[in-house]
This record gives sequence, C-alpha cells and structure tokens, in this order.
Amino acid sequence: MLRRTIALIILFILMPILILIGLAIILSDGFPVFFKQKRIGLNNSYFHLYKFRTMRKNTPDIPTHRLDNPEKYLIRFGNFLRRYSLDEIPQLINIIKSEMSFIGPRPALHNQDDLIDIRTKHNIHLLYPGITGWAQVNGRDELTIEEKVLYDKFYFENRSLILNIKILFKTFSKVLFKIGVKH
Repeated sequence: MLRRTIALIILFILMPILILIGLAIILSDGFPVFFKQKRIGLNNSYFHLYKFRTMRKNTPDIPTHRLDNPEKYLIRFGNFLRRYSLDEIPQLINIIKSEMSFIGPRPALHNQDDLIDIRTKHNIHLLYPGITGWAQVNGRDELTIEEKVLYDKFYFENRSLILNIKILFKTFSKVLFKIGVKH
C-alpha cells in the first residue's frame, strides 16, 4: 500500500512534466501518447506495462536491440526521452495497479522466452518487477541475458533496504549521466 501511495504522489507532482511530454509526442507523431506492451510480472503472470511512446506507430513489437537500425523508428524526441528514462514515468501507473514495484528485475517482454526460462530457474519470477533494479544499474542495455539474470539473482538473495537505497542512488546517477543506455 505504501508504494502505491508514493507512486500516486510522485505522479501528481510530475503532472506538469507528463503533460509537456504528452504534447511533444502528439506534435511529433500524433496519438497515442502511451505505449502499452505485454510483459511478464510476478509469478510469470502477464500485465501491460505503460511507457511514453518513443517509437513511431507500427514499430514491430520486439526488443529494440533486435530491430534493424532502431534509430529510424524513433520519434523526434524519442531518443531524449529514452536517454533520460523519461519514457519510464508512466510505469508509476503499474505500481499503483500493484503490477510492479519501484525496485526489482525489469519485466521481460512476453516473447523473451529465454530470459523468462532462466529467471524462473532462479526464482526471479517470485519478485515484483521494478522500474529500476540491480541489473539496470550494473549495465542496463550492455548486459547479456545471462549477466542480467546473475544480477537479478543477487538482488533476489540479498534484498534489503540498504541495497534498495544503493540502487536508487545509482539509478539517478546513471540516468543523469546517460550511462549504459544504447537504445
């Protein structure tokens, strides 16, 4: 309940920024403003993750790194929104809906069977997915699937308030300095 309340407060505080981002997306590529994608959550259940749309309409529903020339699919402000993780703000809605947490493993795409299988073997599926996580702050787009799972497993086995605070501080520094972001 606390995380839902905090997410609601943050969403309210960020409302002016959300409106500006929404207007920029509309001017760049029209509606919709939000991108909804099927992801894997707690206990390998499906949910729809919300993001600000950074890619053009009708972009294939596959991981960005699997696209040929992903840059050609970005809308005018898409690269900026991704580099500073502003596209992730609508995931506060997922926290309010009790589908995600602030910190945890990033939710896999519904079609990332390799990642889902490895995470399940290591019980990572027993955690709420997070907006940020240990793997995110230790490599993000630069990590292989196996490396991501090792970081997720470390988080699963060592969860604590201290580790969560460390992840939050590392998240802000990584976002501020655009470290580890390829797409």
